[in-house]
Amino acid sequence: MPLNQYVYFALSSERTTAKEMAAVLGIEPDETTVRASRLAEPPMPVCHRWKIGCRAPGLRVDEQVAQVLDRLRPHVGRIAELARRLDQEGEGHSAVLQVVRYFNDDECADNAERSGSNLFGWHLGRDVLEFLDATGAVLDVDEYDLAPDAPGGQP
Repeated sequence: MPLNQYVYFALSSERTTAKEMAAVLGIEPDETTVRASRLAEPPMPVCHRWKIGCRAPGLRVDEQVAQVLDRLRPHVGRIAELARRLDQEGEGHSAVLQVVRYFNDDECADNAERSGSNLFGWHLGRDVLEFLDATGAVLDVDEYDLAPDAPGGQP
């Protein structure tokens, strides 16, 4: 089954920009996003997001998580402090470890089937759980099946 997956760690805020987060942390993000307001007036962003991620193909989720956390662990104190501050100014849960998986993704599939890798099983070790606890981060796993519907609407 073709599979495309990636992980990222993100900090989000309604008020603090990703640029300001990078300055506090001393870490340039791999990616930033700004989700705009649904109202034209006042035109204020709803959410700023600072992200460090891994999209390396052929790796299990736990291997991708390890690559992300290897980059973040030296800064865990600053990340935890900033996450607590962002939680207080917002509605909490500003830090997230996000796992995104697309099954039956023929267009962007990892070459795992050709290499013999099994990307379906993964686990999070105690070190990952300790990082999530230290930073107050939540784990969010999104999985999508992109298989076309069978005739008659039956999968």
